[in-house]
Amino acid sequence: MKHEGVPQGKAEPPEVRARRVLSFWGKGYRLGGLSGKLLLLTIVFVMLAEVCIYVPSVANFRNNWLQDRLTTAGVAASVLAETNTIAPRLQQELLRTTGAVAISLDQGSRRSLIAMGDTIPVVEFVVDMGEMSPLRAILESFHTLAYSGDGLMRVVGKGQMGYVKRVDIVLPVKLLQADMLAFSWRILGLSLVISMITAALVYVSLRALFVRPLQRLTESMDNFAETPEDTSRVIKISGRQDEIGDAEVRLAAMEEALSRTLNQKQRLADLGLAVSKINHDLRNLLASAQLFLERLEHVPDPTVNRLAPKILATLDRAVGYTQAVMAYGKAQEEAPKRRLIELRRVGEDIADVLGLSEHSAVTFENRVPEGLEVDADPEQIFRVLLNLCRNSLQALEAEKDTTLVRRIILDARREGSSVHITVADTGPGIPENIRKALFKAFHSGSKQGGVGLGLAIAAELLKAHGGRIELDATRPGACFNIDLPDRS
Repeated sequence: MKHEGVPQGKAEPPEVRARRVLSFWGKGYRLGGLSGKLLLLTIVFVMLAEVCIYVPSVANFRNNWLQDRLTTAGVAASVLAETNTIAPRLQQELLRTTGAVAISLDQGSRRSLIAMGDTIPVVEFVVDMGEMSPLRAILESFHTLAYSGDGLMRVVGKGQMGYVKRVDIVLPVKLLQADMLAFSWRILGLSLVISMITAALVYVSLRALFVRPLQRLTESMDNFAETPEDTSRVIKISGRQDEIGDAEVRLAAMEEALSRTLNQKQRLADLGLAVSKINHDLRNLLASAQLFLERLEHVPDPTVNRLAPKILATLDRAVGYTQAVMAYGKAQEEAPKRRLIELRRVGEDIADVLGLSEHSAVTFENRVPEGLEVDADPEQIFRVLLNLCRNSLQALEAEKDTTLVRRIILDARREGSSVHITVADTGPGIPENIRKALFKAFHSGSKQGGVGLGLAIAAELLKAHGGRIELDATRPGACFNIDLPDRS
């Protein structure tokens, strides 16, 4: 047999042969692997089946062997008994043919000794074939196989001739034992051959049907794990219509989803790096704008004096947002600095920032009762409500039909130690396909150019307060309910 890499006519080096053998067994031919276990189990089960067949077979062999001896002895003895005297030569021939030591016939009226050896036999046990049950035959068969002496046994059975009632022969136990052992060895050899052939067929079949496909799944997972971002490493579905085929489909779906997720995470990481750089420069620009605006405050102009504080406050918030973006990128959102604030004033500030007070197409209704106080971080609750109102404004402005009602409603009420806030609009509402991931970052952006970060930030800030936000899908438009508890 030639092996690759071994020159013809030269012996294969031991280390090369060892590596080749290890490689062969490493492909799944280990006895400890699934293939080896299937092979061993098949052999064991076939041998168990052969044992179950052997037990009644050896008992039946013993019964037939004894019955054949009785029949042969009875027929021959009956023929010879027709003469009054039997020659010694014929007696010895009859004993040799049957293997018996003594033969006698019971003819009802008389009992005749047909033939006997030179010595008087001493019988150790008697076998009556007329009283032989299946269980007794099995037990006596194993007793015969385990017998270690040189004794004799007496076998009694019904005669085959009409006038012969019983045939009685004396046999050496070793003679029966030798034939039973020979039969057992034949059964064992046949069982081993059948076991090997069956095991080989089952092994090859199961390996082709199950083991190799499972190894293919394992190899595919190892290959995918090396570079999970590479979609070309996703397992190729074989199209099998069974459980392994179903496992391939599920594995392929999982690998594709994981690959998409990892690619998305990588893009988000790159985006985060770019945003952090832009954010750093933007913060410097906003700081410069603050300095210029502080100088404008001293200009003796009524319009400037009226707008400058609001613009300055907006710039302060913008600087705070840039810092918050950096904190979000580091997963270090600042803990809330809770104070009692008047929620209606927060709504008015939001209307000023978004220009809702002077908007020609969108109406803003601040229905928060006068004097309603909420225990929250002023900047963070402002960011939450600003994100919600800005989303509503953008959705309403995107509507082309001029006859539609465009309204944003901010409402709130106190119930015990919690304040329930509602932000609603008369827009088209939230699409069904993004509701499940509505409050996940970069998953819920439904508007053109949106990235879905506003709602994720709002949910995170409210969670830091011990509160929560939910979408009320039963109302028209988009309606968000906020539950904000007081400090415990």
